[in-house]
Amino acid sequence: MKRRTAILISGRGSNMAALVAAAEAPDFPAAIVAVISNRADAPGLAKAAASGIPTLVIESQPFGRDRAAFEAALQRALEHSKVELICLGGFMRLFTAEFVQRWHGKMLNIHPSLLPSFPGLDPHRQALDAGVKISGATVHFVTPETDAGPIVMQGAVAVADDDTVETLAARTLGVEHRIYPEALRLLAAGQIRLEGDVCRISGAAERDGVLISPRKI
Repeated sequence: MKRRTAILISGRGSNMAALVAAAEAPDFPAAIVAVISNRADAPGLAKAAASGIPTLVIESQPFGRDRAAFEAALQRALEHSKVELICLGGFMRLFTAEFVQRWHGKMLNIHPSLLPSFPGLDPHRQALDAGVKISGATVHFVTPETDAGPIVMQGAVAVADDDTVETLAARTLGVEHRIYPEALRLLAAGQIRLEGDVCRISGAAERDGVLISPRKI
């Protein structure tokens, strides 16, 4: 039976759209049963509705700093939809440790860097300022510490000398759209196990490929 999954968004819902598209495949082990936003003006809500996904707005602003009260309303909505798994797709709201613990091992997030490098805000600027030659994106489990949960999957892109924040972000977004649905597939199919702070993938194939940047001319 497909695992009932909710996607939480605050903005355009780019990764949400990739997850929804992947879940349309008959053999995909997760079903997107709700898209919930903490902002009524999130463009992703219209995208979800156009795909036939039930949407809900739980405005966070009226709750102010009372994160627990907001999370109580969110939890009621998740329970109403019988949600089993959560994917964060640009959800700009921090959770309390209690909420995160309730969804331990069941809530994924994606971050546009190769964690543990460049967590937090403006990761592309961090990467460019550091002069790295390879960057990318990471799907990880959500923990109380920001961008510090067990890593499920990563994808890499080369960084060019003339890259800007915008060009690097655009290139990385393509990787995000590939790895997030695959990470959800693994989780929903029961192919992931957590060993402390490390995520193990059952049946993962050994790969000997390497990515080198810049390439020798």
